[in-house]
Amino acid sequence: MTKRHPPSSDPAALSYADIEKAAQDVGLIIMGALHPRVKDAKQLEGGTLILLGAGSAFWPALKSSPEWQGKDPVDRWSSRVVGQMAQDLSATAYFPFGGPPYTPFIDWALKSGRTFSSPVGALVHDEVGMMISFRGALHFINEIPIPAPPDASPCTTCAAPCTQTCPVGALNSRDFYDVSSCHGHLSTPEGQNCMTGGCLVRLSCPLSSGAARDPEQSAHHMRAFHPS
Repeated sequence: MTKRHPPSSDPAALSYADIEKAAQDVGLIIMGALHPRVKDAKQLEGGTLILLGAGSAFWPALKSSPEWQGKDPVDRWSSRVVGQMAQDLSATAYFPFGGPPYTPFIDWALKSGRTFSSPVGALVHDEVGMMISFRGALHFINEIPIPAPPDASPCTTCAAPCTQTCPVGALNSRDFYDVSSCHGHLSTPEGQNCMTGGCLVRLSCPLSSGAARDPEQSAHHMRAFHPS
């Protein structure tokens, strides 16, 4: 697949802190950053890629937005907000939805050095654990200095409660994700804890508390994943 180059116009001199502040102002956090030239990121060449995700301020921002009243509020909000950030900061916006084909967010996340593969296969982030929700990315033409990522995955020193938490073993270290078992469990009375509060496996990750996730937000995502 042809790699995409950043925009041709040189953006204003921005620092990582400037971009981080712009993200926080709209209810997002920076969940990773990389230089595609160095990391050989799929579909990109040169510049700086900033991955944006949902932090604790995201849910209130979404619920107070005009998108909240319509269909697919999360994706429509993300399109508008990240799209406007790209326009304001002279960047190119990318999104993890809208395919196929899909933008390679998993490749970008792993190459940022802040997201890792957990023992059950699900992605885990150094700040929000398994409560990962990428809402978009910004690609800048220049190589902006970015913070160094952690030296190693947090899973290397973790007791891995994620491997033992799922009531039906749908997420496990052997075959990673048994989707049919997961959906089957969610349709039972016993599965309502997951439906109303979020996936028990994702919640079991010690770092997931860093997302400060509102249970209402998790319930919204679970309904989208498993409609009644």
